[in-house]
Amino acid sequence: MVAETMTDLEKNLHTQTVQAIEGVKDSKKIGISFSGGVDSCLLAKICQDLGYDVLLLTMGFEDSHDVEFSKKMANVLGMKHEVEIISEKTFSDVAKKIWDTINVDNLSWNENCIAFYYVAKLAKNHKIDKVVTANGIDELFCGYNAYRDSILEGNDAVLEMIKDKLDNEMRMMRAVNKITSEFGVVIVQPFLSEKFVEFAKTIPLEHKINGNDDLVRKHIVRKLAVSIGVPEESALKLKKAMQYGSLIHKNLLKVKKTWNMNF
Repeated sequence: MVAETMTDLEKNLHTQTVQAIEGVKDSKKIGISFSGGVDSCLLAKICQDLGYDVLLLTMGFEDSHDVEFSKKMANVLGMKHEVEIISEKTFSDVAKKIWDTINVDNLSWNENCIAFYYVAKLAKNHKIDKVVTANGIDELFCGYNAYRDSILEGNDAVLEMIKDKLDNEMRMMRAVNKITSEFGVVIVQPFLSEKFVEFAKTIPLEHKINGNDDLVRKHIVRKLAVSIGVPEESALKLKKAMQYGSLIHKNLLKVKKTWNMNF
């Protein structure tokens, strides 16, 4: 539900977000890749408000941050939620298979492909063939810590970083979909659509990042999230990337030592 006190900018962002989501759905039933963080909670809450039949999908190692936090946020939102616990016994084989398949010497790409492999596996088990993600928000709204360094070089440097990170994200998500096709599952990113990207670029940087010491960032996104009813514990929470929150990064570094390969 949209709060009456929303600013015009928040209202415009909400409208564009809704349109982006509606542009990728083809049925009322969808899966959402869900960590419980502000981006996935915002996506989930809007889909809930639109009346979609939503199943939140989370993966991670047992007792990982994302597994525990997502359960808490799903409960607060009152939404259906399923979790895929990654098996330590089979993780090395899965990770190695994905490394060989995408054949990209990039740790982050491999970690994301591994993460979405498990999300897609979970989706298939629940007869869902399309999973929506909030990818793109961090790129467009200065969610990454690296933006704190680039802003020291001026706004142009930040805008160039946004461009580079968007390009990387779009290429990486093509690799992700190559992996998830094993399960007949498509991962879609409404916030990487051309229309949403062009709109997001028009939002002044001061609504995204406030200098080199800004540990929060994504300010307009967080304000919108609070305005539509996302729990403040999620909306104001500092970013923790999927590969860290799920413990994929930690476990991948451990198992890759047995492969006699370098990333």
